[in-house]
Amino acid sequence: MVNAKRSNKAGTRGLSPSSPRSARSVQDYLDKVPEPARRNFAALQTAVRSAVPDDAIEVISYGIPAFKRGKVLVWFAAFSNHCSLFPTAAVLAEFRDELMGFVVSKGTVQFPLEKPVPVTLVKKLVKARVVQAQGGES
Repeated sequence: MVNAKRSNKAGTRGLSPSSPRSARSVQDYLDKVPEPARRNFAALQTAVRSAVPDDAIEVISYGIPAFKRGKVLVWFAAFSNHCSLFPTAAVLAEFRDELMGFVVSKGTVQFPLEKPVPVTLVKKLVKARVVQAQGGES
């Protein structure tokens, strides 16, 4: 008997069509990010874009925006009360002291919507991830 269930590789099962994580393109995702997250998400996206190599492309991966250069360098997303950056656990461990005061879990750091995105810190995290992804020490 063949299992009729199919996996949802985009990670969007159960999400409403208006959810950002139901997006099929980066622009679709951006269009679905609601206020108050929109301003912080735009700041996060700009910071990430400025720190990745020029030839990195912005894609949707696991239902959220990411920058890819051969493989995904970093993911980022908007949520109801924060924006998140996913630079890998190893990168976050390297910046443990600078991340004090933020919610950090394995592979992700959350930036609350009521505070400005720490652009300098985001750029450091992304640049460290780029080095890591290229096979160097982060």
